[in-house]
Amino acid sequence: MKKQPISLCGELTDNGHLLTQRVYYEDTDFSGLVYHARYLHFLERGRTDYLRCLGVNQSALLGVDAEGLAFVVHRMEIDFKASAHMDDILDIRTVTIKAGGAKMVLEQEISRTGDLLIAAKVVIATINRSGRPRRLPEGLAARFLT
Repeated sequence: MKKQPISLCGELTDNGHLLTQRVYYEDTDFSGLVYHARYLHFLERGRTDYLRCLGVNQSALLGVDAEGLAFVVHRMEIDFKASAHMDDILDIRTVTIKAGGAKMVLEQEISRTGDLLIAAKVVIATINRSGRPRRLPEGLAARFLT
């Protein structure tokens, strides 16, 4: 029997990108709950793998032209609704709300068996190699809005 390949970067769905992750001991604090700052790691993995599934190579963007292009988090709002525990299986969902100009707005959620744990709104700035704002190329912006 031939095994189906496992996608380590999650999958694109009708509702955005979905990444599944397990909570490990290293993610928790002394109480056995996920430490609040570790949720940032899960959200970052969701955004990174979302780009990967869209065919966006972040390393290559720096060399896309003489100006270069990079993504940086400009603003993040997080609502902590409930806690995750060691060995929980988490779903990290990422969807683009806006992509154009020099920024993107993403909504992210972390849930466990359908229960919402974290809701986040993330504003991503696009910058050039010198750290100055740069417009998101139209072709690239279109990938985020499909």
